Amino acid sequence: MNKRMIAILTITVLVFGGTMVAKMMGNRMMNAYLNNMPETPVTVSSSDVIEQQWTRQVSAVGTLAAVNGASLTTEVAGIVEEIHFDSGSEVKAGDAIISLVSATDEAELASLEAAARLAEIERDRVKSLLARKSISKAEFDRRETELAQARANAQARRSKLQQKTLRAPYAGRLGIRKVNIGQFVAAGDPMIALQSLDPVHLNFTLPEQWYPEVDAGLGVRVVVDALGSKVFTGKITAVEPTIDSNTRNFAVQATLANPKKVLRPGMFARVEISLGEPHSVLTVPRTAINFNPYGNSVFILSKDKGGKLRAQQRLIQTGEVRGDVIAVSEGLALDEIVASSGLLKLRNGSLVNINNEVVPQASTTPTPDNG
Repeated sequence: MNKRMIAILTITVLVFGGTMVAKMMGNRMMNAYLNNMPETPVTVSSSDVIEQQWTRQVSAVGTLAAVNGASLTTEVAGIVEEIHFDSGSEVKAGDAIISLVSATDEAELASLEAAARLAEIERDRVKSLLARKSISKAEFDRRETELAQARANAQARRSKLQQKTLRAPYAGRLGIRKVNIGQFVAAGDPMIALQSLDPVHLNFTLPEQWYPEVDAGLGVRVVVDALGSKVFTGKITAVEPTIDSNTRNFAVQATLANPKKVLRPGMFARVEISLGEPHSVLTVPRTAINFNPYGNSVFILSKDKGGKLRAQQRLIQTGEVRGDVIAVSEGLALDEIVASSGLLKLRNGSLVNINNEVVPQASTTPTPDNG
């Protein structure tokens, strides 16, 4: 019985021992294989850390407005007799736009002018009589007064007659007329809009912290979404002297040249203002940044002791963003190389292969192709 038990224990020890030895040998062989297995490099694109000259910029949105723009009307009531321009026409200052029926006023003016001429003749007659001392000075003065009254009455009627014609107070482009020939209009009824289109104003607001640095004469760059990526330039011409107590913003007005008249009142616009002198910043493409809650980082591409190119992750401090480019205030040095694409495939210490045949765009003023 004891011999049988000893035999069973011996066999058991041999089996388990052999199994453990076989497993240890297998693990050793597997580790040797993995250690000798060739490392596959990760293909990425790269970008140099470069130095650029940037000026501080303030961005805002605003609305274009005509330097002169109004809904035109007449000061008197009447019936529309003639329309001198089509809707949408260009007019010059002083051009007649709409005329009201004025036959009665013209007849009354002719009567008053005749009365003024008669009063003038009477005055001249008594003037000669006064020279011969045939009448008193009081009689002459009365005739002088009558002449002045007659001329004033004629001038008042002439002014009223002029009010029957609506004229352009400034050069610009007409809108769509709101009246037709034969229509009765009351004094103050809007008839047609007139907008001066060159130059145009851009009205926008800025937070109060920028008030000490924003003043008339500063240049602005303006982009209108409706006109694509075209940049318009102008200057600030007015700054509101008070701060709105509700919004803590202040109003700013810039003036833009508009010779082609593509900018129209009411358009939405984006504006940038450059402040201060240019300063040097280190920049990289935005695609090179790993944005994380615990801190932003990049992968630096450099050679190890064996001469192989590897990626080393490094935490950085980022700054202002302009287009596809971001400024880095801490963590990078000039001319270092960073990975600009393929970041999701990288790990700290990864072997890399650089392929810059297709490189992400990196511009401070990107202009995407919308076609």
